[in-house]
Amino acid sequence: MKTSVKANLANRLVMPDLRVSPTTVLTPGQVKTDILSGLTVALALVPEAVAFSFVAGVHPLVGLYAAFLVGLITAIFGGRPGMISGATGALAVVMVALVAQHGVEYLFATVVLMGILQLIAGALHWGKFIRLVPHPVMLGFVNGLAIVIFLAQLTQFKEPGTGGTEWLTGLPLVIMLGLVGLTMLVVWGLPKLTKIVPAPLAGIAITAVVVILFGLDTPRVGDMASIQGGFPPFHIPAVPLNLETLHIILPYAVILAAIGLIESLLTLNLVGEMTGQRGGASQECMAQGAANVVTGFFGGMGGCAMIGQSMINVKSGGRTRIAGIAAALFLLSFILVASPLIELIPLAALVGVMFMVVIGTFAWNSLTILRKVPLIDAFVILLVTVVTVYADLAVAVVVGVIVSALAYAWNNARRIHATTYLTPEGAKVYQVQGPLFFGSSEGFIELFDVTNDPSLVVVDFAASRVVDQSALQAIEALAAKYESQDKTVQLRHLSRDCHRLLSKAGHLMVDSDDDPDYQLAVDYGVRTGILGGH
Repeated sequence: MKTSVKANLANRLVMPDLRVSPTTVLTPGQVKTDILSGLTVALALVPEAVAFSFVAGVHPLVGLYAAFLVGLITAIFGGRPGMISGATGALAVVMVALVAQHGVEYLFATVVLMGILQLIAGALHWGKFIRLVPHPVMLGFVNGLAIVIFLAQLTQFKEPGTGGTEWLTGLPLVIMLGLVGLTMLVVWGLPKLTKIVPAPLAGIAITAVVVILFGLDTPRVGDMASIQGGFPPFHIPAVPLNLETLHIILPYAVILAAIGLIESLLTLNLVGEMTGQRGGASQECMAQGAANVVTGFFGGMGGCAMIGQSMINVKSGGRTRIAGIAAALFLLSFILVASPLIELIPLAALVGVMFMVVIGTFAWNSLTILRKVPLIDAFVILLVTVVTVYADLAVAVVVGVIVSALAYAWNNARRIHATTYLTPEGAKVYQVQGPLFFGSSEGFIELFDVTNDPSLVVVDFAASRVVDQSALQAIEALAAKYESQDKTVQLRHLSRDCHRLLSKAGHLMVDSDDDPDYQLAVDYGVRTGILGGH
């Protein structure tokens, strides 16, 4: 009996692992570390959320609410403890056109639909396809990401109030560089002395104290915008519920959902490599979707995993869900009661922390292996890095996967070859070696000497594998050529499904005594009726 669609979907909806610390022993020391790490992350989230709000063309609180809500929900329900989510630049650059043309209410509706699409992706377990991302793509991704984070910090070296057109010069530049250097020195050196306090938090605190004590004139968080506000209010997007609205928001929702999931799943893998913990890709998709649905109804711009802040959390010792929850709650407290204090923090301190994240994120070993790996892998690393910087993280990953897949197909297409011998009965045997698929089907046909072969030809697939529809068509085309010469082809060591699809009267015989049991990728003949009987 066939399983119903409802039952199949129910089987996929597995209860997520919501343990605070699935693999880490939860001790008072770890709890303290996670809470302090959450505070560090929250401090770094403020300028990022404000900046991305400006990019999207919305009020700073829209970005801050998104950072709080998305961060809290994904911290509780996400696929990997220790990940940090919030408003991101990759999503903001897509949102700006929607906000400019249709207004912020359409943005909220789009975020809700974006979340619904991500929930569907999680329910269907589409997150597992992140396994298809090759290692060279991951290297290019982290390198490009490090460069993007570095370039994003350079905006803090521009004169406030000039619209980002004038760089700091003279004494202000010297002060800025000195404070950035001080923060980086603390972040680098403190772990060698003690790990009681996360080094990034100590760096921010020490630099802030120096600025306040000496009365240094340097840009601060408050110079960007006020972060004071209230609780996120429940708000149903004020848009018409009709097909015209769906026509407007659906394209944006699809793009945002794809970008958000790709960035989140890559972050999940990256954090997993650093912490040695496994995570649930489908669970992360569900958490991101739920977070964005809720955020859309509470006046937030939506979000996804933030690799930079996740790196800060990991390097500060954050390993459990407590760190992400603490970061979200600290951020809310900043909005509600602590905004005057947070607005005093010098931007140089946050820039210094992010510069250390850049140094830790960039895969420096990739520079030494470029000359040792295959040329195509080196090309993919460089390509993904460049596309990440000049286009978008998600686009870069898609491009890298496509190029890697094409290279793989090309290399496998060149592997098809055959050895031949004559049996005592006078039949010619072709022992095919290498995969037979769309890329090698033409080369497969060229292996045979139809005109000069004897009346019986045996094609042995013991060292080959028939992969797809093109392979089936190539076999049938070969059989047709021999039939035109009144010759017979016998096939050996094909799978049973190939046997059924390729059996023909007269010119084609399939020896099924030793057929292997693997299944063809697509049962082309049964669906189309092109490749013979059942």
